[in-house]
Amino acid sequence: MFTLTTLLLFIGTSILLILVPGPDLIFTITQGMANGRKAGISTAIGLSLGNTVHTLAAALGLSIIIKTSAVAFTIFKTFGAVYLFYLAYKAIKHRKESINMDSEKVNNTKGLFLRGFLMNILNPKVAVFFLTFLPQFVNYEGGNAPVQMCILGLIFIILTAIIFSLLGYFSGIFRDRLFKKPRFSEYMNVTAASIFIGLGVKLITTKR
Repeated sequence: MFTLTTLLLFIGTSILLILVPGPDLIFTITQGMANGRKAGISTAIGLSLGNTVHTLAAALGLSIIIKTSAVAFTIFKTFGAVYLFYLAYKAIKHRKESINMDSEKVNNTKGLFLRGFLMNILNPKVAVFFLTFLPQFVNYEGGNAPVQMCILGLIFIILTAIIFSLLGYFSGIFRDRLFKKPRFSEYMNVTAASIFIGLGVKLITTKR
């Protein structure tokens, strides 16, 4: 179904994108700092599991788009590529901006889990990202594209849960070592921009 090269490329790309300073990552670290390690882990798991909804939606959406018409597929990949280029532009534009690490005191870990879960589900940007990111690594000649996307989504969810949980657990250390380094955010955003551009080019050249 997947070649080893494709799988390794997907895992490597996913890890880099997960580590890019964004609302989810910052929220996880701030909760870990403000409310303790359990809170950080609960937030991380909630955010990660929210991706299951986007994975299933992306798998179903792609299946419908492919089966509908060539025109629909062309529109999808054009808008998807434009969105990825927009993400690259935003990453470059804000690469030198300082990261806001204001923490919020919340004592209920279950509440943080639910908050993270809903925060991810209700974010339309995450939905669009999954719909444009996962199809890049699907082997269409192997068939069962939706199943492949679900497998890729599961891998992404597991990676997110592991990385975010570690960040939440060791939040104080990671904040000092990562976010207090002036050029860390810049390096990660430039890396992310390069990935987004590559994915955008790959998507726009994909044939139905």
